[in-house]
Amino acid sequence: MEKKLRITLNKSPIGYAQNQKDTITALGLRKLYSSVEKPDTPAIRGMVAKVSHLVRVEEIA
Repeated sequence: MEKKLRITLNKSPIGYAQNQKDTITALGLRKLYSSVEKPDTPAIRGMVAKVSHLVRVEEIA
């Protein structure tokens, strides 16, 4: 079974660079405190690293 990441939007992207807003949207996060579950891949990890100041990440077994 592959690992998954639960990504939660904890801070609004308003006032941040457009590429960070686009990354939040690409992750599937729409509203504040919304969560998505994504596979633990290098691409997703890179996206999370780019907006780490806006999101909270939990590993799911």
